[in-house]
Amino acid sequence: MGFIAWLIIGGLAGWIAGNIMRGGGFGILGNIGVGIVGALLGGFMFSLLGLQAGGFIGSLVTATVGAVVLLWIISKVKKA
Repeated sequence: MGFIAWLIIGGLAGWIAGNIMRGGGFGILGNIGVGIVGALLGGFMFSLLGLQAGGFIGSLVTATVGAVVLLWIISKVKKA
């Protein structure tokens, strides 16, 4: 997958996760960062569960799930 596709998927996943978890996004760079880290986390979690998602939609779902989990973890750490 190309670099531009990583940025697009990261931005979309971060924006979707921001809307799910907080009701808003973090700006374009924040969304991309959350989405890319979320994609790594989601890919790791999916591999542990034996799941595999391919293509643009699969990558977006994986990144979004990972980004939601990442934001949930961050919210728990901030409260502690």
